[in-house]
Amino acid sequence: MRIGVFGATGVIGSRIVAEAVGRGHHVTAFTRDGSRFPAEAGEVAWRVADVLDVPGVTTAIAGLDVIVNALNAGRDIAETIANAHVLPAAARSLLQALESHPAARLIVVGGAGSLEVRPGLQVVDTEGFAEGLPEHLGVPEEYVKVVLAHREALGLYRLSNRNWTYLSPSAGRVEPGGRTGRFRVGGDQVLVREDGTSDISAEDLAVAVLDEAELPRHVQRRFTVGY
Repeated sequence: MRIGVFGATGVIGSRIVAEAVGRGHHVTAFTRDGSRFPAEAGEVAWRVADVLDVPGVTTAIAGLDVIVNALNAGRDIAETIANAHVLPAAARSLLQALESHPAARLIVVGGAGSLEVRPGLQVVDTEGFAEGLPEHLGVPEEYVKVVLAHREALGLYRLSNRNWTYLSPSAGRVEPGGRTGRFRVGGDQVLVREDGTSDISAEDLAVAVLDEAELPRHVQRRFTVGY
């Protein structure tokens, strides 16, 4: 398949690129900053593209079978909070661009905050969620803006008629780790271990993305993965 990845230089995006190449796919990696291209491109075609530029995105994704949005709103926590609005803006841009490419699939790596802890109650709406962010995730309370922006973006995808899939990791933060290829797959409810923890490595999240790309099981649906 021909797969394009936005946010290709990030922790998650770079693992998705590597996983896709390892599976023999033709990969185009998109980033806003050409200076972040690797010295050795290998089998990856690197391109500069701003996900908020609808005409540019429309041109960039032409001929691709699957587009992955692994965009982060910033390179550090402060920048991510300040740019939280970029997440729903990117959703609008990609959905508009896909109007010219209706056969293409879009897989979005989103946030965990909109997952449910029980039917009808999302993680972000639980009592004391924002106040607990410093202790549980090591981020300031203001990071709730990012969580809400991810939820807004999910709502936009759900209102569209494009071939989208939204993947919420069952973890507040996704860190580099091992590639096991073994994890649980769920729907809208967060996956929690017996000890109450929820996590997934960036490498295994990439496995889940490519599994979905190769064998679509959640078209126009959100799903989650976790250990």
